[in-house]
Amino acid sequence: MNHNAIYSLYPQVAWIDDALGPHDKDNNKVEIDEAAVAAEAVRLEAIEAVKRIEANRAFAYTAEADPLFFKYQAGEVTKKEWLAKREEIRSRYPNPSKTQ
Repeated sequence: MNHNAIYSLYPQVAWIDDALGPHDKDNNKVEIDEAAVAAEAVRLEAIEAVKRIEANRAFAYTAEADPLFFKYQAGEVTKKEWLAKREEIRSRYPNPSKTQ
């Protein structure tokens, strides 16, 4: 049972038991539309996937590209090396807002 999708679609749900199903604050069973819950689960997973990509991309820039930028500024690596790393990160973690 996808709890997050149920809570998202049915704000009256106070608790969910996998065996008993969703219930409101007065312990009344809440009837749900399984197809709607499945669709909401897909929507929520897509949002989470975008968040993971954005976080991974930001971390990679900080851990991999930024140090090369500072080395480039100090003359220790070429601009081409720094830009290549940026492109590699962009390829590894495509910007979700530009792929939709």
